[in-house]
Amino acid sequence: MNKAQMNKAIFDGIVGVCQTHAERLRWAMVQLAKKKPLTAKALQQLTDIELAVFDQFVVRFSKLQDAMGAKLLPAVIELTHEEGELTTFIDKLNRLEKIGALNSVEQWLKLREMRNQFAHDYPNDPEIQASLLNKAFDLAAQLLATLDQVIVFAAKYH
Repeated sequence: MNKAQMNKAIFDGIVGVCQTHAERLRWAMVQLAKKKPLTAKALQQLTDIELAVFDQFVVRFSKLQDAMGAKLLPAVIELTHEEGELTTFIDKLNRLEKIGALNSVEQWLKLREMRNQFAHDYPNDPEIQASLLNKAFDLAAQLLATLDQVIVFAAKYH
């Protein structure tokens, strides 16, 4: 296997991981759609199974955003052979936006902030939990659309 084939296999593996997270995130979104918009009261009345689906939603959103940021987006930079000094992540994001792989750096940073907010647990504040989950539903659709956009963009290069 030559270097180009090896790079393609690695890239395809990264895409596969992202698509698995995306499929499970979509499944959780479908299961939870009838609960939207979520209220503090509704959150307190969820069954154990519904709570498990919410957990799946949170975990898959977080894992997808993390996998894209840590692996997929840097792999796209490699794939496109972008030149120049791209030492910081924000430099890479700006370049990805410039070449059309991302719609907006600002949008990506909002997705990342949502993932970071999931790291904070608010077990005693169902109002905050409901607000975060409602916001996350809207952002999850953007995250999934961003994944699709990056995959379509990268297909031109490999």
